[in-house]
Amino acid sequence: MTRRNRALVLPLAGLFWIAQPGTAAEPPSTTPAPSALSAFIESVVEDNPQVRAARAALEATTAFKSAAARPLYNPEVGVQAENGESDTRALELSQTIDWSNKRSARTAVAESERLAAEAEYRAVRWEIMTELLGGLASHQTGADRDALARTRADLMHDFATLAQRRFDAGDLSQVELDLALLAYSEARIERATAAAELAAARQAVRNISPRSEPTAWPLLPSELPALASPEPRLEEMVVELPEVQAARRRAAAAAEVVELRRREQRPDPTVSLSGGEEGGKSLVGLTLSMPLYIRNRFRYEVDAAAAEYEQAQQLADDVLQRAYARLLSAAERYRLSNAAWDDWERTGQVSLRRQTDLLRRLWEAGELSTTDYLVQLRQTLDVRESALDLRFALWEAWFEWLQASGRLDTWLGVTP
Repeated sequence: MTRRNRALVLPLAGLFWIAQPGTAAEPPSTTPAPSALSAFIESVVEDNPQVRAARAALEATTAFKSAAARPLYNPEVGVQAENGESDTRALELSQTIDWSNKRSARTAVAESERLAAEAEYRAVRWEIMTELLGGLASHQTGADRDALARTRADLMHDFATLAQRRFDAGDLSQVELDLALLAYSEARIERATAAAELAAARQAVRNISPRSEPTAWPLLPSELPALASPEPRLEEMVVELPEVQAARRRAAAAAEVVELRRREQRPDPTVSLSGGEEGGKSLVGLTLSMPLYIRNRFRYEVDAAAAEYEQAQQLADDVLQRAYARLLSAAERYRLSNAAWDDWERTGQVSLRRQTDLLRRLWEAGELSTTDYLVQLRQTLDVRESALDLRFALWEAWFEWLQASGRLDTWLGVTP
């Protein structure tokens, strides 16, 4: 590890040292994603304008590196012709020599810039993948919430219809009938709201894949990932993240620019070879010229490059620290969401139809008042909606963890 790379890692040494075992990021099982989901994500991401722009930027830096590796100076040719008391004809060939090897310094800068662009390309791909996965999660949750709103509206419609019959038979008061009708009106409003929210959720996917239809969008896995027991090496995971790599490569490029500016302080000589005739006599000449850096020694260019290197290094340290904090936070969020979801699946997920049928029988038998029936029915439906919110939070935490830990490509099974 070079001194520059050590400087980017050491500021976090204390953070890795004090991380408690209970707060370490336990890696969820990276069971591959469904093949339909992986194929959809890969096809959409590869055609995304942001990804294609990042790929073009990478190709540009590759071309810049090839350009930087070419010789710095081309030879020059000159012709002299003079008619006078003695005619002169001469041909001169000159070449400036890259005495301080600026060419290798320029190549080193271009290579660091290329590596930074490569890391940024990966980072853009991951951002688009995570955004698309989040959009699919929003759409699937919105679709399930819309279905639940339809169920709520149907239940409230049946409740209002039955309440009207019981009112006509003299079993319910006007107040109880009005309460049932108001509940049905509220359910219809919630149904319309859920449909509007579903349309908004679809936009999140269409922002990235505008030509695809919702019917072609794959479902997210029904079996959500489980936590695994091995503890990863946090430092290695964070350092390999593309955004961290990009920041480090930018700092490395800035360091190479400092070296380039130092070499530019050294003048390059020019050697000229001439030959010809003057007054019928042959002429051969050799000339050596050297710029004199007296009035401008280019010192401030070096100082500016050194300051920019310090800036890039500090920014790289900041990116590293934030990436580490993000990894811990993502692991904690996933762990909490996963535990809550496990509790729901183990104890709370009871058949909605069974619950509503039981409440309806109790109400019809007179064991529940209309108000109590309505309160408990709403609570049952609200719990189901809260479960959808919890599942969405778990999906988001999982996607965040995949990106923060650098395992997004592995889970999707796509080639970087």
